[in-house]
Amino acid sequence: MSGVWVFKNGVVRLVENPGDFHGATGRRKVLVHLSSNEVITSYASLERNLYSLGWERYYDDPDLLQFHKRSTVHLISLPKDFNRFKSMHMYDIVVKNRNEFEVRDM
Repeated sequence: MSGVWVFKNGVVRLVENPGDFHGATGRRKVLVHLSSNEVITSYASLERNLYSLGWERYYDDPDLLQFHKRSTVHLISLPKDFNRFKSMHMYDIVVKNRNEFEVRDM
C-alpha cells in the first residue's frame, strides 16, 4: 500500500498515486500560510514562516532541507530543489503545524 495520507476536515485518508501537485480535480496545489494569507512560492518564504513558529534548520542530511522543532519529535524533510516540492510535502507541513498552513487548489 503506497500513497499519501491526507488530512482534511478532521478526517485522515490514504490517497494512492496523488501526482505532482494535483489532486483528484487535476488542479495545482499550493501551500498557504494562513495568518499572512501568503502562498509559499519558495523555500525562503517557507523558511521564514517556519522560523517564526519555532522551527530550526536541521543539517543532518546534505540532500534534504530539514526542519526540527525542539519542543516536539517532528522533523520536516523536503527535497533541496523547490521544483520537487510536492503536495505530500505540503500536507506534511500542514499536519505538523495545525492552524498555521493550508493546502489549496489553485
